[in-house]
Amino acid sequence: MKYYLLLFLSAVFILPGLTHAASLSLSPSAGAFAVGSTLEVSLFLDTEGESVNALEASLIFPPDKLQLVSPTTGQSIIGIWTAQPRFNNQTGRIDLQGGIPEGINLSRGLVTTLTFRVRSVGDAILKFLDNSKVLKNDGLGTDVLRQSSSAVYRLALPPPAGPIVASETHVDQSTWYSNPTVILRWANEGLGVGGYSYVLNNDPTGIPDDVSEGSKNSVVYRNTADGISYFHIKALREGAWGGTTHFAVKIDTTPPVSFPLEFVPGNRTVRRQPIVEFYTTDYLSGLDHYELKLIPLSVPNPDPSGGQPFFIEVPSPYILSPLELGKYDVIVRAYDVAGNFRDVSEGLTITSAIFSFIGDEGLEIKNAFVIPWFWFWIIFAFIFACLIYMGYRVLHWRHDLHFHESNRKLPRHIEDKIREFNKYRKKYGGRALLLLLIIGLSLISSGSAQAQQVSVSPPYVSSISEDISNDEIFYIGGKTDVANEDVTVYLQNLQTGETFSQAVKSDKRGDWFYRHNNFLVTGNYLIWTQAKLGEEVSPPSPQIQMTVSPTAIQFGSSRLSYETIYLVLIFILLLGIIGLVTFISYHYYHGRKKHAKFLHEVKEAEEAVRRGFAVLRRDIESELALVKRAKLNKELSAEEKIKEDQLLSDLDSVQRFIGKEIFDIENLDHNNERHE
Repeated sequence: MKYYLLLFLSAVFILPGLTHAASLSLSPSAGAFAVGSTLEVSLFLDTEGESVNALEASLIFPPDKLQLVSPTTGQSIIGIWTAQPRFNNQTGRIDLQGGIPEGINLSRGLVTTLTFRVRSVGDAILKFLDNSKVLKNDGLGTDVLRQSSSAVYRLALPPPAGPIVASETHVDQSTWYSNPTVILRWANEGLGVGGYSYVLNNDPTGIPDDVSEGSKNSVVYRNTADGISYFHIKALREGAWGGTTHFAVKIDTTPPVSFPLEFVPGNRTVRRQPIVEFYTTDYLSGLDHYELKLIPLSVPNPDPSGGQPFFIEVPSPYILSPLELGKYDVIVRAYDVAGNFRDVSEGLTITSAIFSFIGDEGLEIKNAFVIPWFWFWIIFAFIFACLIYMGYRVLHWRHDLHFHESNRKLPRHIEDKIREFNKYRKKYGGRALLLLLIIGLSLISSGSAQAQQVSVSPPYVSSISEDISNDEIFYIGGKTDVANEDVTVYLQNLQTGETFSQAVKSDKRGDWFYRHNNFLVTGNYLIWTQAKLGEEVSPPSPQIQMTVSPTAIQFGSSRLSYETIYLVLIFILLLGIIGLVTFISYHYYHGRKKHAKFLHEVKEAEEAVRRGFAVLRRDIESELALVKRAKLNKELSAEEKIKEDQLLSDLDSVQRFIGKEIFDIENLDHNNERHE
């Protein structure tokens, strides 16, 4: 039963999906064509049993090898071209878009015919792009394109009609070479040949003139320009010129375009496996592959066996293997098809700190931004000075509180009230004398706290650590013309005149590399190399100047880097800041306690003064009552009237002191400072 169910599901879901298909193909799909001829390519549609009503096709071709003359749309299954066929011989792209009214169902329908002119030798690929579509005639615009087939064509020069030509330097006419010296030989045509006429130019089907160049059977062209050149030759036999033979020479001596290296998340990171990204192009032969070498700079002897790091082929982006903390140089070498290469290097630092030092540049915070040392020390000094000032102000504030309390010194407005009170007390008696004692007894003292020319060519140098510091390892590398060649590296200290040399050997590819075992002494150096093959020694290579900067202090065999010195200084400053913050916090805490206690005592004193004035008011009112009674019985004398006026004035002043709101003593110390 389950088998029937499986067949049913297949018929319902799988088989309909298989029928909904169409394909685009090119004819011919392969073949060999001569340079200078034309190539006609037909584009066919196979609906594979479906009815379709529209298609969109985009193709690309190599514009250096083919040039489109024009697309032919006369005989086509397309009824309406919704957009005129477009092509671009600079980018090598063709775009076709059309509709078929009422739909169509066929197995080999001609869409268009493309006519190309063959420009140069090599392989040419015609390829459909992913945006190509074939739409089903279902009113929904369903894309039923299942397959699109590319085409590959072999493009060659016409068959030789003259002497047979060969080259020992550029053997294959379809291969790119980096050698600009071209040696060409041709077969001797035997008796009766009066000479040969030949020329090297950029015309793939050119014909040499009728002037004989002699009867020799070889020629050498030196310093040939980059690009595709064509050698044309014909023979003079019995007074008549024969047919012409064409021979292609592809030369690319230019390395790939220079390119940057980008590290993710950055070239200074705490990630042990950063990602390195790179990309470049090559104009003529095209890019072939990348190789990468990782050079440790912080460790004198990373490999106890004495081995040197080597290049490995890598893609981009590339995840580096787990790295230890330290500094590295990452060298990426880009090769083009002709064998030319370009080396690009970039420094990489693996760190575990929240902040990291960038030599003499400054302090980097979280891989986000860099504070230059100049501004770092200014900011640090400013913060330090602000903290010292705050500490001084807090200490001075606490000492003022202690002075006021130990000397029983009241705020100015309280003292003014007491002086006014004493003046009235002398006039009206000593009834409020006891209240003044409360003020004196309420002030207590508290303790203060303390705060605390020959055939051998010189080696080619492709990578070198030109300007390093005396806590980084020196390295140099490059290529030799011959495999397994001896290379001697010379290092001369310009200050001492001392010269050091070290011999290394290139590998089977001609790559050589030397990495110094120890750190170099600070100073200026001259570097040059020489190659040796057997008993022959090459001339010295051009000299390279290098500076070793002093980023570390050396005490005998011990080394102290400036980064360590900076770290110690920052640590000392941090301790100073922590001490200042502790000092300020301590004195502020105890000052607040003393201030609160002092405010409480001032309130008690002010209340005592207010009560004293209340007693004075009662006494003054009693004397006024006596004056009023006397006034009812007799006419007051002039002296008694003056006394009455004085009593009324004093009563008004005393009532003003009693009725006034208590001073806002939260700002008491501020007023004290202002009055003092």
